[in-house]
Amino acid sequence: MSNSDFVRQMGANDSSFSANTGLLRRLHIDGQLLILLLIVSFGGLFVLYSGSGGEIANVKRQAVFFGVAYFGMFVVAQFKLSFYRQIAPFAYVGCIALLVAVLLIGVGAKGAQRWLDLGVTRFQPSEVVKLVVPMTLAWYFSTRPLPPKFSHVIVSLIILMLPTLLIAKQPDLGTSILIASSGLFILFFAGLSWRYIAAAVAIVAASAYPAWHFVLHDYQKQRILTMLNPESDRLGAGWNIIQSKTAIGSGGWYGKGWLEGTQSHLSFLPESHTDFIIAVLAEEFGLRGVLLLMGLYMLIILKGMHIGYMAQDTFGRLLAGSITLTFFVYMLVNMGMVSGLLPVVGVPLPLVSQGGTALVTLMAGFGILMAISTDKKRLLR
Repeated sequence: MSNSDFVRQMGANDSSFSANTGLLRRLHIDGQLLILLLIVSFGGLFVLYSGSGGEIANVKRQAVFFGVAYFGMFVVAQFKLSFYRQIAPFAYVGCIALLVAVLLIGVGAKGAQRWLDLGVTRFQPSEVVKLVVPMTLAWYFSTRPLPPKFSHVIVSLIILMLPTLLIAKQPDLGTSILIASSGLFILFFAGLSWRYIAAAVAIVAASAYPAWHFVLHDYQKQRILTMLNPESDRLGAGWNIIQSKTAIGSGGWYGKGWLEGTQSHLSFLPESHTDFIIAVLAEEFGLRGVLLLMGLYMLIILKGMHIGYMAQDTFGRLLAGSITLTFFVYMLVNMGMVSGLLPVVGVPLPLVSQGGTALVTLMAGFGILMAISTDKKRLLR
């Protein structure tokens, strides 16, 4: 091939790449973020197959969930950012009404009352609140000077704590933590004074004793005690953590190999296909597999933070930062509880654990990120 032919071929490849990139932009999809999400999703299906004991039905069911979730992400990405800014306060009021309805007429299961019975299906309003709360706080601060005044901080805390307390009442500690985190991230990115942050830390520390005696349920106290000393009840509350740490430690650096894990395949590890699936990954693929997954997670987080940095307005910057760091909290809490560093609160490992509703909510959040990412292109048209 001559030099001129090589140059023409390279030009054709560049044109093809630009055309593909242009198509994604017209569809309001961030190509880099989409590729990262797909890599983790496909890898998650392989781990899920092993974690569920080789049950292909679970993999097919999760693949359907992925299809619905990615479709939802695509739909959410098509709306302009101004649309989310306009509906935020109305969506918040609607979510509060739904949470109150859950407490009054909700459907209970396993000691928790978290669902509304719609006849053909059950609906869990707290999943929608995960997106609506940060959206509402971003809307609130986008119309006010930053850094926020003390009065604005108080109002924002009221906006945040109302749904958080209603969800904690169900009780659903894991979801309430995620929602509280998403709102606090908004406050942080809005430029909250370090004096306020220090005061908040002091208040939380001072409230630990009364919260233990008057707020936490008995099962929540048991989870904390189990985290501190799982060996105190090896065959009861401490079983999950002990087996999980055994699986993680036995994997070493290289792992035992795909489908070769003993803790999950011999039924020692409960919930190996849901909350504790990272233990399956660590046992079969070793520390290098866990580091690879964490590396992919970090790339997703960095991409999300870059989208926030490049956002066109305050609303987009605050919302992108909150959604991205909430994803980080998903990862942190799940890995912390599986390794015995945090209490078990039922937070799934994002894009890997089996589940439907939480996955759809998570991907809807990424859809909003893509709407923020492509907002600049729309303005330039």
